[in-house]
Amino acid sequence: MAEDAHLIEQRTGRQELLKGRFLHVVRDTVRLPDGGEATREFVLHPGAVAVVPLLDDGRIVLERQYRHAVGAVQIEIPAGKLDPGERPIACAQRELLEETGYVASEYAYAFTLHPTVAYSDEFIEIWFARGLTAGTARLDEGEFLEVFTATADEFLAWCRDGVIRDCKTLASALWLQNVRSGAWNLDWRPPSSHP
Repeated sequence: MAEDAHLIEQRTGRQELLKGRFLHVVRDTVRLPDGGEATREFVLHPGAVAVVPLLDDGRIVLERQYRHAVGAVQIEIPAGKLDPGERPIACAQRELLEETGYVASEYAYAFTLHPTVAYSDEFIEIWFARGLTAGTARLDEGEFLEVFTATADEFLAWCRDGVIRDCKTLASALWLQNVRSGAWNLDWRPPSSHP
C-alpha cells in the first residue's frame, strides 16, 4: 500500500546461513525507510495448511503429538506443510486423511495466519472440514500422534486454560467460537470446487 511506504524495508542482498531438509535460514541486508542499513535473519518456509475437522455431532477431531522443540506433547488441529506446487485444498485433504484417517465431503477456507512474523515467512491456511467419514490414518514414517475428539466447549476451555498452546489451534478457536455463535460465516463447498 502506498501509505505504508514510510515503513517498508527494501532488500539489497541475501546470504544463505543454513539449508537443511526442512529449514532454510537466510540473512538479508535491507535498506531502512530512513536510508540506513540493517540485517534481518529469518526462516524461509514453504507454507502449510491446517484443518478444523468437525464431526456431525459438533465434536472436533484433534491430535496429541510430541513436539521436540518445546519438549512437550501438544494438542493441535491436523496440519502439514505444502508440497511444491500443491494446492492448499489438496494439502488439507491429504493431511486430514494421513493424520486422522478422516475424509471430508465439504471444506471452507477460514483465514491465513503468519505464526512467527519476526523470524519466518511461514504462513498457514486454516480450513474447516465437515461431512467426515472415518477411515485409516496413513502417518508418515517417524510420525507418532494420537487422534481423539473433544466437544467444542472442552476445546475452548483448554484454549482458555492454557492446555492448548499451539498458535494455529488457538487462532482456530476464535473462528470456531464466532462460527458457532453465528457472528461469522463459512463458505462450505465440496473440495473439487475450491481453487
